[in-house]
Amino acid sequence: MAAELRLLEPEVRTSRALAGALLDPDFVEIGASGRRWTYEEMLAALPAMAGGSQDGPRYEPSEMTGTVLAPGLVHLTYDTHIDGLHAHRSSLWRRHADGTWRMYYHQATPFPG
Repeated sequence: MAAELRLLEPEVRTSRALAGALLDPDFVEIGASGRRWTYEEMLAALPAMAGGSQDGPRYEPSEMTGTVLAPGLVHLTYDTHIDGLHAHRSSLWRRHADGTWRMYYHQATPFPG
């Protein structure tokens, strides 16, 4: 959960190194727009996406829960609110051989506020 919350912080969103350390090399996202993102596409676009400015609106997560699906695989679900937009979110995190956790898959589904 802590790593998921780090990905919502502006200093992580604007740093390729920090964000890249939290995303799995095989990362895929289906964004709230319906677009499919790969690891490289996400790292390139993330600094300009919502929540990346220290002075701008920030993601407000709520109702985060996690479920261990198998050893080394966790499913997180939660909601976010940012600048009047709301989304249900779902992430899969997997543990690597070095012990680090990285986001393997993420999906955001918009919902009315």
